[in-house]
Amino acid sequence: MYDENKYAIQYFMPKNPTYNWVKKDHIEKAPIWCSVDLRDGNQALIEPMSLEEKLDFFRMLVDIGFKEIEIGFPAASETEYKFARTLIEKKMVPDDVTLQVLTQARDHIIRKTFEAVEGAPRAIIHLYNSTSVAQREQVFKKNKEDIKQIAIDGAKLLKKLADETKGNFSFEYSPESFPGTEVEYAVDVCNAVLDVWQPKEENKVIINIPTTVENAMPHVFATQVEYISNSLKYRNAVTLSLHPHNDRGCGISDAELGMLAGADRIEGTLFGNGERTGNVDIVTLAMNMFTHGVDSKLDFSHINEIGSIYEKLTRMEIPARQPYAGQLVFTAFSGSHQDAIAKGFAWRKSHMDRPWSVPYLPVDPKDLGREYDGDVIRINSQSGKGGVSFILKQNYGLQIPKTMQEDVGYTVKGISDREHSELSPERVYHIFEDKYVHNDGVFTIKECHFEQIDGILVKATISRNGKDVIVAANGNGRLDAVSNAIKSYFDISYELTTYEEHALSHGSSSKACTYVGITANGKHYWGVGIDEDIITSSINALIVAVNQLEAIRDNRNDKDQRITEIVNYIQENYLSVTLDDLSREFFLSKPYLSKYIKEKSGATFSENVQKIRLKKACTLLRNGNMKVEKVAENVGYPSVEHFNRQFKKKYEMTPVQYRNSKR
Repeated sequence: MYDENKYAIQYFMPKNPTYNWVKKDHIEKAPIWCSVDLRDGNQALIEPMSLEEKLDFFRMLVDIGFKEIEIGFPAASETEYKFARTLIEKKMVPDDVTLQVLTQARDHIIRKTFEAVEGAPRAIIHLYNSTSVAQREQVFKKNKEDIKQIAIDGAKLLKKLADETKGNFSFEYSPESFPGTEVEYAVDVCNAVLDVWQPKEENKVIINIPTTVENAMPHVFATQVEYISNSLKYRNAVTLSLHPHNDRGCGISDAELGMLAGADRIEGTLFGNGERTGNVDIVTLAMNMFTHGVDSKLDFSHINEIGSIYEKLTRMEIPARQPYAGQLVFTAFSGSHQDAIAKGFAWRKSHMDRPWSVPYLPVDPKDLGREYDGDVIRINSQSGKGGVSFILKQNYGLQIPKTMQEDVGYTVKGISDREHSELSPERVYHIFEDKYVHNDGVFTIKECHFEQIDGILVKATISRNGKDVIVAANGNGRLDAVSNAIKSYFDISYELTTYEEHALSHGSSSKACTYVGITANGKHYWGVGIDEDIITSSINALIVAVNQLEAIRDNRNDKDQRITEIVNYIQENYLSVTLDDLSREFFLSKPYLSKYIKEKSGATFSENVQKIRLKKACTLLRNGNMKVEKVAENVGYPSVEHFNRQFKKKYEMTPVQYRNSKR
């Protein structure tokens, strides 16, 4: 029966609590760290580590920077005992590392423990017995004085055997099951143990407060710790340690608030391994300090490697959302988050002297050995334009224009949505390449030849359906001339709205990357060209963009090659060409030729000539300060008044107004 009335608060607040810890807002220095992975963590594994695995784990802990390592419960099994002897006899313990072993307050277990650590250069003997109301009533069936006497007798035996056993030993005591113990009674037991050990400031002992089964909110535990810190005898000779568990999911908070309340030392495990819901995660604790500018004294700059070794040796899996270490903890799929992160990285490049503050990233992933592309911004159907563009820039050097990013983002997101899957950086690039770089369309341009005549004259070889046609056109520049050739040949209209370029790499092997955007009927189309030659890359980008036009895709019929040749002839001789000239050149009668041009091009001979002349005039007006009279003369209009009338009729503005609008 799901009934909350069967439960009640099991913890005990101090009778005279103080709350000085509340006045502190951050931890100022790292505690003494003690890893209990090889004892508390190992005993929680379905398959405990072998001797060789424990040795490998020990080496990893030393590399991370732990100076105190609890290596096991030597009296519990032969493997635990042999592990301790191996470390000592093979002199595998660095000079600055202290071993720690755990023992119950029972005579034969204490004696077996000292046998295991005989000859240790430095070892902490960790003594414990349970003190909670539940343990006293249900397990031991003893009163408070009896339980306290167990701790006192154990402390006395530790002191005696330390004097009799070769090695360098110090002591630690834990009132196990502290969360269910009256705080004043826990202090009474701890002080009784301290009276036995008589610690000195130069030879400190450890009093360790475990949240064996976490049963209170973190602020309660902090208040208990502050009371203990203020009530222990020999306080200057005592290192106050905490051993938080995570039954209520508050292990980190217990440890952090406990340090504010006076704790000097933390026992915990990597990634929070331990019985039931685990111990406090030292990785998270240390990295939390790191992000506040505090040196944790532990090195997690290669967190993926540490995680791999941990998973291999423990056969446990690090959750994907595990703080700092999980696969997805720095990952942004949300479009708005990706955009903010990408902008944050860009801002930071010019503000490296400022503290780290990139949106949505509490720590620089690179400080943990993580990567920005695979770890931070990943692509699925929720991703945005900023995230997709960041991936392409970070991995492939593509600097997508802002005006193009939305189109690219929707293209990639659409595929992810249809496939119901996350897209790797490689897949994102291939999607980009297929649509914007190598998008096979209706036509290609095999080659272009340019001349500087009234701007730029191009003769472009347009290839469609296996046939090549040379088309001539003028333009303001090379790309404009090619664009005009395409418009003329396919009889289509669009506006060239965006042109951006950058180098893809440095040195002799660098390539030009060009982005071209065009607009037709209110829609935007994009193409990208990549080539050693910037003109070629520009033309290729334009071809891809134009090939996406609906007018092009619907225009599959081959154009009559003769009309193309006629238009090219007019283009090249627009200043003086007449119907007589065309009749002689193409061996056609003037009446037939006049009808043919109108039928095939949609305009009369005179209209075609005027169209070319006015385009030339636009080029001259955009480039330089040539007087309108001179422009008219240069494009074949003897009368400037007639030129002005024709120009205004075509463009709905005078030549002067046109020039001003383009500046």
